[in-house]
Amino acid sequence: MRLQDCHNFHDFRRMAKQRLPGPIFNYIDGAAEDETTYRRNTDAFRDCDLLPNVLRGVTDVDMSVTVMGQKLAMPVYCSPTALQRLFHHQGERAVAAAAGKYGTMFGVSSLGTVSLEEARRISSAPQVYQFYFHKDRGLNREMMARARQAGVEVMMLTVDSITGGNRERDKRTGFAIPFKLNLTGIAQFAIRPAWAINYLTHERFRLPQLDSHVDMGSGTMSISRYFTEMLDPSMTWDDVAEMVQHWGGQFCLKGIMSVEDAKRAVAIGCTGIVLSNHGGRQLDGSRSAFDQLAEIVDAVGDKIDVMMDGGVQRGTHVLKALSLGAKAVGIGRYYLFPLAAAGQPGVERALDMMRIEIERDMRLMGCTSIDQLTRQNLRIR
Repeated sequence: MRLQDCHNFHDFRRMAKQRLPGPIFNYIDGAAEDETTYRRNTDAFRDCDLLPNVLRGVTDVDMSVTVMGQKLAMPVYCSPTALQRLFHHQGERAVAAAAGKYGTMFGVSSLGTVSLEEARRISSAPQVYQFYFHKDRGLNREMMARARQAGVEVMMLTVDSITGGNRERDKRTGFAIPFKLNLTGIAQFAIRPAWAINYLTHERFRLPQLDSHVDMGSGTMSISRYFTEMLDPSMTWDDVAEMVQHWGGQFCLKGIMSVEDAKRAVAIGCTGIVLSNHGGRQLDGSRSAFDQLAEIVDAVGDKIDVMMDGGVQRGTHVLKALSLGAKAVGIGRYYLFPLAAAGQPGVERALDMMRIEIERDMRLMGCTSIDQLTRQNLRIR
């Protein structure tokens, strides 16, 4: 399969599956337990219909939005995701460059494989730093200071991951960082020699955000142990309020799902929230962000920028979320499969397809700007 044969999310997924060893493909593709929430994330959009208006004179379409003070050329941003150089040697470099080309926001994770500073040099687009709350409060402050120095515009604290989800696909293959593969997993790597050659002929795999704090290289600290030993499950709203004050700029909580928590985010001074269930990778059986969107927008949408992610595979999905009141929509697997399939050209093709779909769909909806998308355009079945 070639890149030019990819015309949608499913094509990219198929191409990534051909290229990646099974354990790595399943790390991206998999979710928690029965993967009910993962499936529901996309299914939720199917239960909502668009209602277009015609004869509206849609010569020029403006799909730009401003979210958390950042001007984006389109209402979709690349959510921060971990371990990207495992999927393709370019990793975050490819995503930063593609986001810069398409004028949209991108995120670098605490578990990113390229440094915040290098990503900043690659792209002048707004940059988000996604981080976790550590037991070591000094480490939390150090990470914020480093982000400020690097020129990061938005801090994004993930609040739904105080422990790792039960991802059974990874258990079956023995996927872990450092690798602890079982025989099944090793066999699946053996039939994808091109990936192994690519991995071994490029620079050593690292986690630059954590290099000085976590020793992944010698096998003394695995990703799962990072979650269980270094992250602080006793984190409270008071702890986060202190961080928001300390940062003093655009601060976003990712993983908010209830109205009560959305209101608390407003109360402690956050400027944004991302409705998210972590792509179905944490609590299986939790509600989809799209299903929960209207309720939260009604409660706090006039006080804080509400975003959402999870299950977004089409321009129409984005328009539905914007119509319900989301300011922007995050994508994860939507760019990770193209990254795995083809590196930077893959991510660029995926973002270009999304841009073209959104523009076409806005014309078909009779809308020339994002603010014309309202709930009048929707019917929930």
